[in-house]
Amino acid sequence: MHRHRAALVTLNMRELDRLKVVQAVVDRGLKPGHAAERLGLTVRQIERLVIRYRECGAAGLASRKRGRPGNRRLDAELARRALTLIRERYADFGPTLACEKLWECHGIRLAKETVRRLMTEAGLWVPRRQRPSKLSSR
Repeated sequence: MHRHRAALVTLNMRELDRLKVVQAVVDRGLKPGHAAERLGLTVRQIERLVIRYRECGAAGLASRKRGRPGNRRLDAELARRALTLIRERYADFGPTLACEKLWECHGIRLAKETVRRLMTEAGLWVPRRQRPSKLSSR
């Protein structure tokens, strides 16, 4: 049996369930095939989890993606450049037209909703729901 340094590990419910099942496999109480069925994984993946558990303990079962930026995150420099252009040239445009102009004139391709979010956060655009209602007196 390997000894692991006692360290605080944060696991979500899915990872805790995996931990219990992998511990059962390590303790020889559960066969890898049954563990795979229970977790909806392949037998090979269960074997990988067991190896990682033996090497790193419970910390080996925690998601390794945690704490990293997402793959689809908007590049901060691109967002800054787009917002600068919108402020300088398209401040009075709506998000849809600003988005089209960014693409046509500057080659910056962003989704309309991304431009809307950038403009709203910068205070250049007020969503329709947040606008004061136009009351007309008759």
